[in-house]
Amino acid sequence: MLLTVVRHAESTENATKHTAFYQDPRPWTGPAAHALSRDLVGLTPRGFRQCQWLCTALEDLAGPDARLYASQYRRALDTADLARPGRVAEVTGLLNEQHYGNATYMTKRELFATYPHTQEDRQRRKHLWTPPGAGGESLAGGVLRRAAAFLRSLDVPAAPAAVAVTHHTAILALRSVLERRPVTELVAEARERKTPNAGVLLYERRGGRFHPVDAAEPDC
Repeated sequence: MLLTVVRHAESTENATKHTAFYQDPRPWTGPAAHALSRDLVGLTPRGFRQCQWLCTALEDLAGPDARLYASQYRRALDTADLARPGRVAEVTGLLNEQHYGNATYMTKRELFATYPHTQEDRQRRKHLWTPPGAGGESLAGGVLRRAAAFLRSLDVPAAPAAVAVTHHTAILALRSVLERRPVTELVAEARERKTPNAGVLLYERRGGRFHPVDAAEPDC
């Protein structure tokens, strides 16, 4: 089986993160900020160009018949629609971005002032940090469990190939399971360089284990 993991194309949040979405004080409540992130944040013009690149890249890497999965977030759904035209993605919360709860779109200053008990984990043990409020989940907890559940679901029914359009934190968790590497190691690597928007990672399952076999990223 081939599994292609795709980070969504560039979103408006990626492009304007420090000039639009993160304001101090934040003008939205935690639930409203999360709804904004999940339902309204779409792709930039650059993101659309990246999806054009993905059309060819996924055809070459995953083949024309791979089952298509996407998270519930608009930026992942838009990427799946544009990168695999004519295909309907199976939408699953297992591929969602880490849920930041009441901390969604908070600056660090506001976060630590409002929830000082979270500061130590957020600064020193980011993989264990559990955002405050309803739905908040840690990378090493909720996100990792979801990633493992998604990979288990690929066996029911078995498919020769699958494409999963997802997010940065979910990719860290997926890689931890797929590559059998500690989340802490992947978080440290991501501080130097994240999987880029529209970046593709290809794995092949042999002998009951997934093995990385290829990777690609757009030049736009």
